[in-house]
Amino acid sequence: MEKLPEIGKISAEVFNQLIYPHLGAKRPEILVGPQHGVDVGIVEIGDRAVAMTSDPVFIVPEYGFRRAAWFATHILASDVVTSGLPPTYLTIDLNLPLSTTEDELATIWNTIDEESKKMGMAIICGHTARYDNCNYPMVGGATVLAVGDIDKYVTPKFAKKGDKIIITKGPAIEASGIFATMFPKYIARTYGQNFAKEAQTLFYKMSVVDDAMTAIRVGVRDDGITAMHDATECGIWGGLYEIAQAAGLGARIHKSKIVIEEYVQEICDLFEIDPYKSISEGTLILTCREHKADALVEILNQSGIKASIVGELVESKHGILVLDENGEKNLEHPRVDPFWQAFYGALQKRKELES
Repeated sequence: MEKLPEIGKISAEVFNQLIYPHLGAKRPEILVGPQHGVDVGIVEIGDRAVAMTSDPVFIVPEYGFRRAAWFATHILASDVVTSGLPPTYLTIDLNLPLSTTEDELATIWNTIDEESKKMGMAIICGHTARYDNCNYPMVGGATVLAVGDIDKYVTPKFAKKGDKIIITKGPAIEASGIFATMFPKYIARTYGQNFAKEAQTLFYKMSVVDDAMTAIRVGVRDDGITAMHDATECGIWGGLYEIAQAAGLGARIHKSKIVIEEYVQEICDLFEIDPYKSISEGTLILTCREHKADALVEILNQSGIKASIVGELVESKHGILVLDENGEKNLEHPRVDPFWQAFYGALQKRKELES
């Protein structure tokens, strides 16, 4: 049996061996169950589809509590919107450290409330407490539910050969946004104060809520979007591999056509990570029927979200191919995200880097 990773999500092999064979009772109303490359589970209740996701509540005090709570809320909602359905209900459990003050809790909770209202998401139940041996950043867990018409959700099973692949914002949004927020002085020494200040705007791009809710306006399934995937751990290369595998298809990707946000390449160079393999919460990978692909890119761009058509789905026998300046090669899943080692290494040297 394959060993557990030292850090980060378990591998597909461990999931298949330990988790997937043991999923509790079988229920006929399950439309989408656990699957690699799919961010949600979906069940049919009456004539409605209910998508749901569960994740840690991830609060990093070093971001500042307001910014940290914004990010935590958007992490929770970003997975569920890949269903094509709007975030509707939130249940949340906060297991906070004893060091958390009333003012800090007020900031966290008020921000979660504000962002939930913007999304139209109601907080319906939860648990809030302080305990010994609880530490930031993992301070609880949450489940988000999205509810919509039964014919409005999307999942890779609707993807077909010939669907175009669209990517928003480009690589390493999360990796660059976190580095820019945590190490501004170090970045400023290399690229200047203005660069370091402006690069911090990447932080508020670490969400795909607007991307997904904007995208579905062009239509879904045979009339538009067929699948969506949030490119988190292992970034764009991991996300592309996962969505193609989930669809049971191959893909042909032109690397040069992938958009990239300003500041990202320089920050990744500074911290010596490959942006295309690095964690990228905020990057949405979509598949779309060919006749709606241009309209999809246009509506995203008009909404201030960079996006481009980067390739298409092909028959599985062709594999998953990436074309770059060196030619064509098979895409393998990165498996290990380079961000974590670079980030924790930088944290250990933070006083030196930020002095």
